[in-house]
Amino acid sequence: MLHLDYVSCLLTILSTILIGKRLWYGWIIAAVNSLVICVIGVQTAQYGFLPGNLLCIVLYAHNLSNWRPGIQKEAGTVPSSNENREAAGEPIS
Repeated sequence: MLHLDYVSCLLTILSTILIGKRLWYGWIIAAVNSLVICVIGVQTAQYGFLPGNLLCIVLYAHNLSNWRPGIQKEAGTVPSSNENREAAGEPIS
């Protein structure tokens, strides 16, 4: 039998570490964890878990959409290695 409480514990720790390292896919893992908690809530008839975790999923999606464009913007402003060499006066091979 699959112990969803252990799965949720692992996902909570993993998502917290990834978000702490500012990795965008930590939000996806956190959303999956909220879905697992919703399943646990339904299976145990603890329906109070549902509204809070559904709200968390919406917040995770919002945070993910805010982080992704910022990552793409930053990638477009990084100079190439050839531009760095030209600025340093090194010949380009």
